[in-house]
Amino acid sequence: MQEWLKVDEETLKNKVREAYFSKFSVVGSSIDFIVTQKHKDLGEINLFWAEAKQGISDIKKSFVQLIMTIKNGSFHTMQTPALIGAFDAEKIAFLPYYKIQEIFYQNDRVWGVAASKHTSEQFLKLLKELDEILNEALIFYYEKNNEELKNFIKENLTNENISKFKIDKNNFVSIYHKWSKSVKESISIDWDLAKKNGIIDADFYLADLLSNENQTIVEKLFAILNKDHYEFNAKKTDLGSIATEKTGFKDNQKAHKDFWTIYERPPLEEFWDYMIERRDLLVDQDIRERKGAFFTPRIWVDKACEYLSKALGKDYEEKYYIWDCAGGTGNLLANFTNAKNVFCSTIDKADVDVIHERIKNGANLFENHVFQFDFLNDEFFDKADDKGNVIYKSKLPSNLQEILKDENKRKKLIIFINPPYAEAGTTSAMSGSGKHKKGVSLDNYVYEKYKDILSSARNELFAQFYIRIYCEIDGAILATFSTLKYVNSSNFVKFRETFKAKFLKGFIAPSYTFDNVKGNFPIGFLIWDMNQKDDLKKVRLDVFNENGNFLGKKNFYSNHNLHIGKWISKFKNKNIPLNLGMMNTGRMDFQHQNLVYIMHDTKDLGHSIFLTYNNLIVCAIFFSVRHAIKATWLNDRDQFLYPNKTYQNDKEFQSDCLAFMLFHGQNKISTKEGVNHFIPFSEKELGITQEAFKSDFMYKFINGKIKNEDILFDDELDKVEFSNEAKELLKAGKELFKYYHTHKEKAGYLVNASLYDIKEFFQGRDEKGKMNMPSKAKDEHYKILLSDLNLALDILAKKIEPKIYEYGFLRE
Repeated sequence: MQEWLKVDEETLKNKVREAYFSKFSVVGSSIDFIVTQKHKDLGEINLFWAEAKQGISDIKKSFVQLIMTIKNGSFHTMQTPALIGAFDAEKIAFLPYYKIQEIFYQNDRVWGVAASKHTSEQFLKLLKELDEILNEALIFYYEKNNEELKNFIKENLTNENISKFKIDKNNFVSIYHKWSKSVKESISIDWDLAKKNGIIDADFYLADLLSNENQTIVEKLFAILNKDHYEFNAKKTDLGSIATEKTGFKDNQKAHKDFWTIYERPPLEEFWDYMIERRDLLVDQDIRERKGAFFTPRIWVDKACEYLSKALGKDYEEKYYIWDCAGGTGNLLANFTNAKNVFCSTIDKADVDVIHERIKNGANLFENHVFQFDFLNDEFFDKADDKGNVIYKSKLPSNLQEILKDENKRKKLIIFINPPYAEAGTTSAMSGSGKHKKGVSLDNYVYEKYKDILSSARNELFAQFYIRIYCEIDGAILATFSTLKYVNSSNFVKFRETFKAKFLKGFIAPSYTFDNVKGNFPIGFLIWDMNQKDDLKKVRLDVFNENGNFLGKKNFYSNHNLHIGKWISKFKNKNIPLNLGMMNTGRMDFQHQNLVYIMHDTKDLGHSIFLTYNNLIVCAIFFSVRHAIKATWLNDRDQFLYPNKTYQNDKEFQSDCLAFMLFHGQNKISTKEGVNHFIPFSEKELGITQEAFKSDFMYKFINGKIKNEDILFDDELDKVEFSNEAKELLKAGKELFKYYHTHKEKAGYLVNASLYDIKEFFQGRDEKGKMNMPSKAKDEHYKILLSDLNLALDILAKKIEPKIYEYGFLRE
């Protein structure tokens, strides 16, 4: 097999398949090598996933690349294989999947880095962390272990003798999702009522797995399967509102029986405790959001405690009480040692049970200080009649009630939380249906009581937490993780009119380091003294990257100013003398930059403006202000503002913006959709002799052939004078246009082509109709010219950037 050393990766994969896996189905996608086989009941099932490398490679690095590929592609949520592996031209290695499964559930890990980038900090860190586990991989060399390798594959990958599919810690999550689709709706129960009593559908799945003829573990389960019905565990649930001790099936158990003819249960005993302890993996995303189950990575827990110490003194634990009222499984409280002063509440009884188990195993908390409490609905205090008889018993411990009642003790109470981030009106929740996310935000006591104060922010769960804390726990310290919306969003103007507190200290970190948080934006930890009533105008926060390294400081301002949309709307033309195209203005922060673009469209959209010769410059300014600074996690929620008037006298800034707009990728004007008015060159400059452009507007505009009638400017523009940086961009653009027009004999050539058309010509589109990336272009000279253009564009953007702050479009 020495000849294998000389072949490329695809050829090597084919040779390995033919030599060892010919009896299986073998495919490759994001994962290089996927071995599957048909099962009589389950269809095609995964048996083996592997990373392939040509030549001779480092097997451990190949394993790490595979693991990062599995996570980044969310393959770990699918039906996963028994084995993973890696191979090159001389050897192949195998490792049981369950050996690395836990790595996918470590929420303080930063994923998303390219798996093939072996020099990245994340890759090297994972390589070091997994070194001991990867030493357990079985390695076979093709030359000297050929027979042993074939026997290993025969004994470990075939499923010919499997009558039922086995469930283990490796696949119990993916099988739960199959169970949920097949069995859940056949169970006779009110699911909304069950959830309020701490029971979720996963509890019935666990009952199926672990309680059927298996009574040794039933005390740890919420529900127990007893042949043809489920019984509830009274020690785990409050059965009062369920009003039944058992429930059966709507279909005489048909769906249930059909499903369990395929899977073998119970699983091996070695997996029982793991499956119960990791019940959280079976909780749907929307439920986790509603109850606030957002795991706070240890790096930020430690940093938060460090900032509490800086703000309140090194001995704050002795002087202050601490209550996490959105506690989840209590990881925010891991650093505290003074247990008598620490309280934790959570909406989910299962989380309370988890913490109580941790206390039995040494966690430094008191059981009576950890309790189930719905912060948005439940009452803080006991209620008594005129004779002093308790008629309502609060779920809060009596000593915490006393702290809340005592003004002086309240001032020494720290509400330390990472509240839920769910929002009833999120775009993802409303997509398609236009409806708010079911069960989120709109059906609780706090919403009804404070909706007028919260106004536009009333759908935000974390805002509901904050307003109750502020209004009903007067004078306490609020130390909280959240987005910065309540500081700078225009939706929180009414909230800020009520929320008056002194900012003490805080920091921000990337959102992608937090569990269940999508997107790249800052999450802040801010400490507020609610006993001191300051207006919320500005906070200055320390900035840390995903590894906890200090990057500097950043200001966040309360946005009471008019935003940039109000400014650009002044220049909408009702009577359009010449429609050059349409600019979509989008929303007014960095996270929506992709919504700002120019294209050929005659429809008047809600956030759009028609481009004409008399608003072209201000539209170019708007476009360039929005795109000259790249969107990052750090500036993601920064708001673009109504500018001051000084930009009106800066002709160079105006012409820089015009050049920037002409050659930016979000200029999607296409001659296929209408007349292209955006060609800044003459036919002669581009060597075109066969026909004239349909429009020479932009060339005339730049050369002073069209007068600018915009009343903003003191003088009419004659010839547009470009800066050196803008001239370099125009030069690079001209070279690209000229090169394109040397291809007039080729299919798809358009004499009136725009920059967007030129990119499509060279790059093509994929099967879904999306334009390919420049790297897909086959013309190497085009790639060089486009790279030169983009470099010139970046240089011009850097020149424009300081003016954006100087003229008030952004605040530093």
